[in-house]
Amino acid sequence: MAHVAEADLKGLLERLKTAQRDLLITAAHANALPTDGALRKVADLEGAIAATEALMQEEKKRR
Repeated sequence: MAHVAEADLKGLLERLKTAQRDLLITAAHANALPTDGALRKVADLEGAIAATEALMQEEKKRR
């Protein structure tokens, strides 16, 4: 596996967190429960955030 630049991973992590945050804020402003799709997307983003953070830790150990 090729080494991934730390800046690339940080950029990806920020985009994932921003997308998740935006979904949560939109849900908070609604007067109803979020849709199942929105909840699933938040959960999927959480998994992607965790995976990205884990990869960042692996890459740090390699250096």
